[in-house]
Amino acid sequence: LRGLPPDEVTAGQTTYDLRRLKSRGMITRIPHSNRYTVTDRGLHTAHFLTCVHDRFLLTGLAHLSDHTTAPPLQQASRAYNAALQTLSHTTLLAA
Repeated sequence: LRGLPPDEVTAGQTTYDLRRLKSRGMITRIPHSNRYTVTDRGLHTAHFLTCVHDRFLLTGLAHLSDHTTAPPLQQASRAYNAALQTLSHTTLLAA
């Protein structure tokens, strides 16, 4: 969950992660054991986030890093950054 190698994760971190997943309804504990199972909500959430990553984030980041063309996403990104820059100057905040 944290992107760490398994040998670097402590028991306390694992307990914390399991508690958070359980409180959000992503997993349920199998009675009379120390094992968990993924709930339907957990599966749907994982599928949704995988689709968002594959379809939008990877594609969007590729479009933003391609400087040879100016797709609508890159133009929107420039406009958004310009608006943030203007807002930071008018409110005297450093961007």
